Amino acid sequence: MRDYALYLFIILFGLWYLSYSATRLDRLHHRVETSWANLDGLLQRRAAIALEIARSSISDPASALLLTAAAHQARDADIENRSMAESGLSGALGLLLNDESSIIGSIEKDLLRELSELTDKVRVAIAIHVDAVNRTQMVRRKFVFRVFRLAGRAPLPVTYEFESDVL
Repeated sequence: MRDYALYLFIILFGLWYLSYSATRLDRLHHRVETSWANLDGLLQRRAAIALEIARSSISDPASALLLTAAAHQARDADIENRSMAESGLSGALGLLLNDESSIIGSIEKDLLRELSELTDKVRVAIAIHVDAVNRTQMVRRKFVFRVFRLAGRAPLPVTYEFESDVL
């Protein structure tokens, strides 16, 4: 009788552990999704500010055209092309800001300040997203998670190349 109670306890403990592990993995996947949603919102805002800068007196017509094209491409890119589009926008903003003229009005200064603050927020959001992805990938590589397929059909989260770029 004691043997049955021990076996029952081991089975119940194993089931509890699998349930706990699956819940933990679900929370990690949720963290990846929310960190990506936050990062995506910040990147969309960065593209909008880039469009405002392109329309301002900061940029010459050629730079404005380049920046407008890069901003629209970044806003409209699908997930496969997102990395290239965001890197292109970072490059266009970098070219424009390195070539900044000394005569800038208060509206332009506000735009550049807002872009600078947003870039800092994007860097933090990228760090949070990369950390969430790395933790989820690390947990999914564990033996128990692979054998019992605790991830279900959820795709393995990935990071994108633009996340390693210097913005």
